[in-house]
Amino acid sequence: MPSTADVLRRDRLRADSIRQGLNGTDGAKRGDATVPTTLGSSLDTLEYVVTVGLGTPAVTQTVLMDTGSDVSWVQCRLCPAATCHPQKDKLFDPARSATYSAFRCDSAACKGLGRHLYGNGCSRRGRCQYAIRYGDGSNTTGTYGADKLTLNPARAVDRFRFGCSHAAQLFTDMADGLVGLGGGSPSLVSQAGTKAFSYCLPPTPSYSGFLTLGAPRAASSRFAVTPMYKSSDAGTFYFVLLRGIAVAGRRLRVPPSAFRAGAVMDSGTVVTRLPPEAYRALRAAFRKEMRMYPRRAVPPSSLLDTCFNLTGDVKVPSVSLVFERGATVELDASGIILRGCLAFASAGDDGAPGIIGNVQQRTLEVLYDVGGGAVGFRRGGC
Repeated sequence: MPSTADVLRRDRLRADSIRQGLNGTDGAKRGDATVPTTLGSSLDTLEYVVTVGLGTPAVTQTVLMDTGSDVSWVQCRLCPAATCHPQKDKLFDPARSATYSAFRCDSAACKGLGRHLYGNGCSRRGRCQYAIRYGDGSNTTGTYGADKLTLNPARAVDRFRFGCSHAAQLFTDMADGLVGLGGGSPSLVSQAGTKAFSYCLPPTPSYSGFLTLGAPRAASSRFAVTPMYKSSDAGTFYFVLLRGIAVAGRRLRVPPSAFRAGAVMDSGTVVTRLPPEAYRALRAAFRKEMRMYPRRAVPPSSLLDTCFNLTGDVKVPSVSLVFERGATVELDASGIILRGCLAFASAGDDGAPGIIGNVQQRTLEVLYDVGGGAVGFRRGGC
């Protein structure tokens, strides 16, 4: 099982990769499909997972849900043990599915994959190949194909395009694969033809949240709403603009210009990254409010630099994120402290985009109104 330090090291690499990749750069059917989400700690990850059915008959697959990725994939049989990682469920066997087919290299789907920089040539049998490399160095390659994806008993996506991985390296979790929820055409969101989706990430493994494709179950008036921005150079990502931060009800003295590069909403990054100026102000205010608790020393290389020895009843000061157009989101306590540490980190560069990670999103219903160009937040979503 990877240590917290190792998980956060990989989280740092992922966040760095997102920022490097950004350099230079309404008619949804209500309640279309809902599946449960859970924290993947039992699978050695601090990301969140959903369980779906793949193929005919449907085979259970437990996959990471990632708004920072477009291409979905699972490990497939035959996958040599030396090039695949241990996983929760049985390997998906495309030969046993009555509805699976691999894309030919001259197909529109394969050509589209190349346009998204995930193409990996052609196999000897003329099958489309894909390759994905993530920011932490983990990577997957295999055959790009399509099959039936069952989300729940009442909703399935026919001819769902995904990667059948025959080599998945440097993954430390035991998830079966990943489902992409990004803004590009290969993502589940695009393939399902929905104009909106939402999710709620539960605070601990003992609670369950949800992922809903389609308009949210709650009325739109219950959400704090801020504009969504997309980049033509990085169409995967959903951007928002932070305008300020409040600690214990008091707005920090950070100019709005500090947030000018925007922030990416990313369910696959664990810890939120803030511009250095904003992070320093947050850290100073948080340490002041927590001065009654003894500080715990951390290595200089630690991603989280403000840690405490916490026992008994702990009173955590409120932290609120203020987005463009005044959308103010008070975080749950589980979205402020992670294993005794302030669950924020510096982005390293005041000109780099921030990242709103999954810890800060815990217990919130987060709405991505892609058709309407907005992101919404509702407290107490799960």
